[in-house]
Amino acid sequence: MSHFSKVMLGRVLSIPMLASVPAGAFLAASAPAMAQASDPALSTVEGLDSGLLAIMRAGAGAGQAGRERLIAPVVDRSFNIPLMTRLSVGPAWLSFSAHDQAALVAAFRTMTIAQYAHNFDGWDGQRFVVAPQVMTRGLDKVVRTTLAGAGPDGEAINYRLREDGGQWKIIDVYYRNDISQLSTRRSDFASVLANGGASALIARLNQLAANPR
Repeated sequence: MSHFSKVMLGRVLSIPMLASVPAGAFLAASAPAMAQASDPALSTVEGLDSGLLAIMRAGAGAGQAGRERLIAPVVDRSFNIPLMTRLSVGPAWLSFSAHDQAALVAAFRTMTIAQYAHNFDGWDGQRFVVAPQVMTRGLDKVVRTTLAGAGPDGEAINYRLREDGGQWKIIDVYYRNDISQLSTRRSDFASVLANGGASALIARLNQLAANPR
């Protein structure tokens, strides 16, 4: 999977842990709890892993558009895109019109789908290993996974989930255990918002979707 190591881990993908709580601190302070086989948080992550393996196996033959079609429903089931969008924007979210908020959510979803389809673009025997324990803190759970075959020791990809409407959905992703995608995105988006507000960020998200990396 060529782009995974070069892009997703070398430069964390494009949303905070609470701004005052570093990602590593969240993981370290979370008390592990043994999960049952039917734990819904585990089921969410396992569903995402299955979807990612599907587009990896589809590879170049499916093309970017084909992989996007395959992964789009998986993203919708697995991630709380509206919450991730709001958290990535931060306090400015409340000043935006309902129209701009909806447009940001739609653009964020499109970008997320495009980036997963771009970065998980080939399969060379990799597999996901999900830890049988779930770490909990407050309202959230953390599910730990390893992408085996992505290096000598594999690559750690951990997920923070929160219940919403009876479903556990991902709201943050950690690479190499403590690099928070949510925090990285919020930092990246801050300058765009400062210079051009909602319309500039929508344009930026659309640009990232059209040219994923």
